[in-house]
Amino acid sequence: MSEYREEYKEANRNLWDERASLHLDSGYYDLAGFKAGKSSLKAIELAELGPVRGKSLLHLQCHFGMDTLSWAREGAIVTGLDFSTKSVEQARSLSQELAIPARFVWSDVYEAGQKLAGEQFEIVFTSYGVLCWLPDLTGWAKVIAGLLKPGGLFYMVEHHPFALVMAEKDGGPGLEASYPYFHNPVPLETLNPVSYAGTAEQNTQPVEYEWRHSLGEIITALCEAGLKLEFLHEFPYCDFRLFSTMVQDAAGWWRLPDQSDNLPLMFSLKAVLPN
Repeated sequence: MSEYREEYKEANRNLWDERASLHLDSGYYDLAGFKAGKSSLKAIELAELGPVRGKSLLHLQCHFGMDTLSWAREGAIVTGLDFSTKSVEQARSLSQELAIPARFVWSDVYEAGQKLAGEQFEIVFTSYGVLCWLPDLTGWAKVIAGLLKPGGLFYMVEHHPFALVMAEKDGGPGLEASYPYFHNPVPLETLNPVSYAGTAEQNTQPVEYEWRHSLGEIITALCEAGLKLEFLHEFPYCDFRLFSTMVQDAAGWWRLPDQSDNLPLMFSLKAVLPN
């Protein structure tokens, strides 16, 4: 049984409340470009999820809503959900400012079913850096299954668990295994004053509590919840500069220069709730 004490949840929530404000001004998110009409969605999810026009879509762990609103621009009827109050406030403000119809709900993932009062959706979506904040994937998968209409689909694109095992070697080039691959019931406690978006946290307790999950655990949780896996894809590149030696390709993906695309850095999957 994983530990999910209130102190862990609140520390992570406080961290993301601060990040919500800091990320608005980050070049990583390019909010100005988004306001000018640029989509924040990447080629993978656009191609693999396919047309969403007219479909109800729930975005779990939506941060301040850029991806949610980008799906709305694609024609989906969107709801975004996040446990950070600041993120939800900013998402609502952005929706109103840009006149993009969307609903944003403040909720922990595990309480989403209660917060949404039995609603079901044709699509549940989540992406990029979400699973490490969740201690219990069995509960997560059950929530997803409960939020899907029969015949509805779940899609996610995420950093590969293998990539999260690796760290850069001290004093030399290359990577080495430094973190657990299999699930850790007790969270990893990390002091991280600078976020992945390159912004200083500027808070009094920049601590993250994270859990690792293997690829087998992720897939098994979804299957045991009643979903049927349609595909699992793995990719030798990442959406951000995970390691300092990575170089950006012409498509905007970050790659390891010395690995010849031999290491999995991201994965995507699609699963359907049978009728």
